[in-house]
Amino acid sequence: MHVGQFEFDCPVVLAPMAGVTDRPFRILCKRLGADLAVSEMVTSNKALFASRKSQTRMNHEGEASPKIIQIAGGDVAMMVEAAQMNADLGADIIDINMGCPAKKVCNKLAGSALLSDELLVARILESVVASVDVPVTLKIRTGPSPDNRNGVVIARIAQESGIAMLSVHGRTRADKFLGNAEYQTIAEIVAAVNIPVIANGDINTPQQAEKVLQLTGAAGVMVGRAAQGNPWIFQQIIHFLKTGEELSPPTANEKADVLKWHLQNLYDLYGEYSGVRIARKHIAWYCKGKKHAAQFRSNVYKLESTTEQLDQVDAFFRSAALENMESVTGAVA
Repeated sequence: MHVGQFEFDCPVVLAPMAGVTDRPFRILCKRLGADLAVSEMVTSNKALFASRKSQTRMNHEGEASPKIIQIAGGDVAMMVEAAQMNADLGADIIDINMGCPAKKVCNKLAGSALLSDELLVARILESVVASVDVPVTLKIRTGPSPDNRNGVVIARIAQESGIAMLSVHGRTRADKFLGNAEYQTIAEIVAAVNIPVIANGDINTPQQAEKVLQLTGAAGVMVGRAAQGNPWIFQQIIHFLKTGEELSPPTANEKADVLKWHLQNLYDLYGEYSGVRIARKHIAWYCKGKKHAAQFRSNVYKLESTTEQLDQVDAFFRSAALENMESVTGAVA
């Protein structure tokens, strides 16, 4: 499949997630196998372009291409201006958010709220595509509600508007993140259009990725929450799809090295005060399921300096590595 000048076999994509898919996390996931990594959504409200949050989200320094910026909004002129500005700043692909179910986004007639207004969807897509020289992609849900799954209609509008790739989360706006994702609507969308469709929703293992591809016929898969604390999932999925075999999980030492790189880049981007606080949730995700993780998280949440955080992370995973070695030695003996 092609998205503009970029070519992929079966792309495995990092989903845009507010407060998660910032520049350090995108760079890390790409290094660990993600073919595409979509930014946190950037507002189309020009009055907020100069805010620190927007400036940080639009920063792609050091990130390998393709660089994808996701924009959100419901005003046609604002969306056009946001697309043009981000393309001028170096975005290789502009992604439009019509999938976010959050109230603060939908209340402004943006995100998945737009799915209820098909005419407005068409106006936004046509206008943005015509305004930039880079490919424009779209992220949607299957519809506003289970009683109105209009994903096929939206997909046809997207194709007619010149959208280069469509990502579909297998839930409706009303579903939020409750229940299980359904893939039948995604399969119907794939059958209805000729543009590449990426399947999203509850893809948390290599086996599930393969199953979703078989069920939907999609060109690729998009991984969201399952990548939190587990950026290795991209190379694991790719390896499994190619070979049918599972990669060994990362060792405790490998996790420590990656996490410390991640933390240092968060500190560099946000500064010590904000970086330490943003890092806390990532640390919690990385150590999930490990012995003594609850106490470790409690201790880490009290730390105020980058040095303390890094030291505690190193000590925790070093201890985990020793425990693993002792377990293996004991089993052999």
